[in-house]
Amino acid sequence: MYCCQDASGRKQCGDGLPEQCRGRAYKILDGSGAVLKEVGPPLSAEQKAQAEADAKRKKEEEAARQEQRRKDSALLATYSSVKDIDQARSRTEANILELIKQSEGKIEALKKQRKKYDEEAEFYKKKTLPPELEKNLRDNDSEIKSYNGIIEGKKAELEKVRTKYDEDKRRFLELSGSGQQASRQ
Repeated sequence: MYCCQDASGRKQCGDGLPEQCRGRAYKILDGSGAVLKEVGPPLSAEQKAQAEADAKRKKEEEAARQEQRRKDSALLATYSSVKDIDQARSRTEANILELIKQSEGKIEALKKQRKKYDEEAEFYKKKTLPPELEKNLRDNDSEIKSYNGIIEGKKAELEKVRTKYDEDKRRFLELSGSGQQASRQ
């Protein structure tokens, strides 16, 4: 049996859901009049939107928790100690610093070459530069600019690497510390 209160506050009951109960909260009763189930009123558009937003937020939070668990598992599988993290960091930093050093060496060579071009251009001070010399000067400037860009990019990469390994180290200590405490209990 279905029962609800209609708009005027009177109790309406029936074997099926009475028309006056549509869009309202109602109760489902058994034969002895005991409440089997209470059904709330339908949600408004705002309430539906809020419920959907809450569900979406919970789903995103759960996905983030699963992703963090995956990352933690990978971190613990990759490194067996803080020393391993420090060694990996050192190797990565050394590779990046070597690339920076190589680029700086190329810039120095390009600057020496530029000096030769400038000395040659000095001869043409009152005349127009030959097209080949003009092209060489432009190309040289372009290459120097390109290598400077590479160096800046590698310096930014170096900072990202340092931040990543610092975070890996912090998280590894956090995970391994909590694991030790759990095994002691």
